Amino acid sequence: MKIGDPCPEIAFDNQHGKPIPFKEILGSKNIIFFFYPKNFTPGCTKEACVFRDKYTDFEQFDCEVIGVSSDSKKSHRSFSDTFNLNYHLIADHKERLRKLFHVPKNLFGLVPGRVTFVINKKGICIGIFNSMINSNGHIKYALQCLKENNL
Repeated sequence: MKIGDPCPEIAFDNQHGKPIPFKEILGSKNIIFFFYPKNFTPGCTKEACVFRDKYTDFEQFDCEVIGVSSDSKKSHRSFSDTFNLNYHLIADHKERLRKLFHVPKNLFGLVPGRVTFVINKKGICIGIFNSMINSNGHIKYALQCLKENNL
């Protein structure tokens, strides 16, 4: 996906086994999709916890936050419970979403990429941040993108 592209419609359950009401969200709320490599790793845990801590900032922009990795629902549930995450996590173990969003792998194709997409209320991608090492940059970028677009 590139800036200006429409967000694809998806149907996934969250870490608690409940369907994410994506058809209701898309086109009515801003959405942050953050793709990350793996639950419980230092960089991913830090990123997930900063999204948790900044969640009220995202709510001010009428925004849903959705984390995506190829970990299992069971791993996501444990990750979410351990760190009290207050947003949806999607288990993309077949990497369908990564392919749909064109999220590249890193480190010679061995590690799933860390990419954040900002989707506006019209369902259009208005921002993309791709950085494996700057996990805090994803949150700063997403909030700045929402602010700059007056969303």
